[in-house]
Amino acid sequence: MKIGAQANRASAISTSNAETILVRGRDLCEELIGRISFTDHVWLLVTGDLPNEAQRRVLDAVLVAIAEHGLVPSVQVGRMTLAAAPEALQGAVAAGLLGCGSVILGAAEEAGRLLHEVIARAAATSMRDAASEIIRDYQESRRAIPGYGHPLHKDYDPRARRLLEVARQAGTSGRHIEAASIIDDLLPEITGKPLAMNVSGAIACTLLDAGYPLLALKGAPLLARTASLIAHLLEERSRPIGFVLSHAGALAVEYDGPKPEGFVGSDR
Repeated sequence: MKIGAQANRASAISTSNAETILVRGRDLCEELIGRISFTDHVWLLVTGDLPNEAQRRVLDAVLVAIAEHGLVPSVQVGRMTLAAAPEALQGAVAAGLLGCGSVILGAAEEAGRLLHEVIARAAATSMRDAASEIIRDYQESRRAIPGYGHPLHKDYDPRARRLLEVARQAGTSGRHIEAASIIDDLLPEITGKPLAMNVSGAIACTLLDAGYPLLALKGAPLLARTASLIAHLLEERSRPIGFVLSHAGALAVEYDGPKPEGFVGSDR
């Protein structure tokens, strides 16, 4: 039984024969291996073209900025998965990536859509008025503003500042960074909360201004965090804390469900 559209039956990413492997039309062994960086290769795979120097610098900065941020939930679940299944490195990496969503790590695409909306609406008004209208729309519908606010970096996210600085130095700063900066300026005034731009907001505006596709934004943090997960899982094998994390979680949560008279729980 056929399910879904059947019109497209081709891919433009890679092909091969007995002698040659092509990636985006380029000979993998003759043109790419040992000649380009992994950051170059990511840009090539995603966009179909090699990046220029400015695009390479921005994407490289983003990957470095978002790769590691301590024992966040995605890292904890990866380490606990490896503790429970030490033979399944790939499962532990996958578990960590599955824990990356709109609250932790995965807000870049949503932030990019917000910026696109501001720029589109600014065609009929000023960028500041467009941003103000959209922020108020989000408030009325009780939607979080993606790319702004952080539980630790409340005044400003140092990673966001640095990424904007890199974009300016690379000469890629444009309309998306302008829109993101205006939102950053307006949010405390409109919401009454110190919601500064976080790294996801900076990833969105810097990559979009550099020419990176909106629909691939979420992939950049996932790619970067994979490297960090591998590091944590390597450490888990030599200095295991997965069961420590599991035990600490159990101790932090009390049971308040029904229980028979006289029942006394263990101290775990």
